[in-house]
Amino acid sequence: MWKSSAAELRLAYRSGVTTPSFVLEAVLARIGQVNPTLNIFAHLDADGAWRAALDSDRRFAAGKPLGDLDGIPVTIKDNIPVEGMPCAWGSNLYKGRIATADELPVARLRSQGAVILGKTNVSEFTLGRGNLNTLAFGVTRNPWNPALTTGASTGGGVAAVASGVGPLALGTDGGGSIRRPASHTGLVGLKPSTGRVARIDGLPPILHDFEIIGPLGRTVDDLAMVLSAIEGPHPLDRLSYGFRPGSMRKPEGPLRILYVAELGGMHVEPDVAASCRQAAEQLAALGHRVTFAEEEPFDVALFEKYWPTVGAAGLAWLLKDTDWEGKVGDPYPPMIEKGKSLTAVDYVDALMAYRQIYAQLAAKLEQFDVIMTPSAGALPWKAEDYAPPYHRAFTGFVNAAGLPAMSVPGPVSPAGLPIGFQLIGAFGQDWDLLSLARQYERAHPWAHRWPAI
Repeated sequence: MWKSSAAELRLAYRSGVTTPSFVLEAVLARIGQVNPTLNIFAHLDADGAWRAALDSDRRFAAGKPLGDLDGIPVTIKDNIPVEGMPCAWGSNLYKGRIATADELPVARLRSQGAVILGKTNVSEFTLGRGNLNTLAFGVTRNPWNPALTTGASTGGGVAAVASGVGPLALGTDGGGSIRRPASHTGLVGLKPSTGRVARIDGLPPILHDFEIIGPLGRTVDDLAMVLSAIEGPHPLDRLSYGFRPGSMRKPEGPLRILYVAELGGMHVEPDVAASCRQAAEQLAALGHRVTFAEEEPFDVALFEKYWPTVGAAGLAWLLKDTDWEGKVGDPYPPMIEKGKSLTAVDYVDALMAYRQIYAQLAAKLEQFDVIMTPSAGALPWKAEDYAPPYHRAFTGFVNAAGLPAMSVPGPVSPAGLPIGFQLIGAFGQDWDLLSLARQYERAHPWAHRWPAI
């Protein structure tokens, strides 16, 4: 039962084929098998999961499920507060702190009866260097090859879903932290448009409004189930106004897709390039009009100049009154010092640059319905090592612009490692991306692929 998708479990519960507690027992047994190798959890709440599953059993017995996610196991990234659970943010500075409230998307999952398994490992402050290796919780590993990384910073969440520890995970994406790990583990992962998923009772926003909560799953239908549960406005989040519930539909006519194979002259590993080009050709074979870009769709040099500003300033602000020296990982002291040296003018310069990038991409998305790129420029690397710099070329600019984007599994590498391609839509067109991804999935399914672990 640990291999079942969320959509399959939803039907199985309602038809009486199985129960949430039976599925939870299988998932907990799976955790016992894989977690010693993969190091998925910052906190596993088996007792709380059992209480939730048994409550769900009773609701199904009475014919009164709370929602589509009732009884379905879900993991939550450990920078998203869950009431009563630790929320360490991958750092010794916060280890042992207990959340006093659910962040809003967690509360929305809970209102549907989801069974929360616990908190998955995250790179420190969600500002990792492409891997998940923290002083507080150690190294998280890739189910497809435990010598390799899952990527940062939702690495624990993707390790869970890819290995059968629940069909769904909730993560965050501030620069690619859902999309790149999804690519490395054969999952679908969505970074929604800024504001589609309202955020209340969360951690301090050290990445301006770039870090968005989004879902990860094995299938597009599963992803859609979570997005339906967590999207929508809230009066305390002004960015969320204007967003109403959506749904998937068949893409109307041939879509205009711009395929961007590289950016800023940054290297793309040959296996990644070959897989994503093949996926572009497969989309064309489905009837879409795919154009191979001859120029970059935005000013990459402008983005690269200003992208480090917000993270450095945000981290310096977060820790300004904290005794952090000697207590954080090696990448962070230089970042903190850079943040301290920045001025208010530097920060506004960065925000104005991001506005230009949004305008350039919005103009391009008037000419095309979708921009397609690789999700990551690299295959996963050794779990303990930092990423090659080119791995992140295709993701951060999407956050700066606030656009929706998702990673979709494409053809695997010759060695059998997953590779994802990215679909980017105009602001607010999240459900159109899911519709296109589902069309591709039906022609080129991937959910049958499982790692050997």
